[in-house]
Amino acid sequence: MTADPWPTEIRLLDNGKNLRLAFDDGQSFALTAELLRVRSPSAEVQGHSPADQKTVGGKRNVAIIAVTPVGNYAVRLDFDDMHRTGIYTWRYLRHLGETAEGSFASYLEELKAKGLDRDRPGEA
Repeated sequence: MTADPWPTEIRLLDNGKNLRLAFDDGQSFALTAELLRVRSPSAEVQGHSPADQKTVGGKRNVAIIAVTPVGNYAVRLDFDDMHRTGIYTWRYLRHLGETAEGSFASYLEELKAKGLDRDRPGEA
């Protein structure tokens, strides 16, 4: 069994608007704080089942204010909107990096379908 790629760099950029991740297999990603916030693995966003998942609007200008290690498998990201309950595993961050473009496009579609937008707070 092959081990999951291990992060070699986690760095906040642009005053917390982006998070740069590099892995030991040479892959690297820059993820926006907005994507990380709206795709938070927290129960608050994901719910306890797919039917409970929320779409969160108004996060275009959100920033990450802290990155805190959780054991040796994850980090907790604290956002300036006071959201801080998501535990981002290395595997989940890698997945977000690999799927960022499609995930963000899906988020924009969800916002439109639910009458929400990136600049006005709200959730559905």
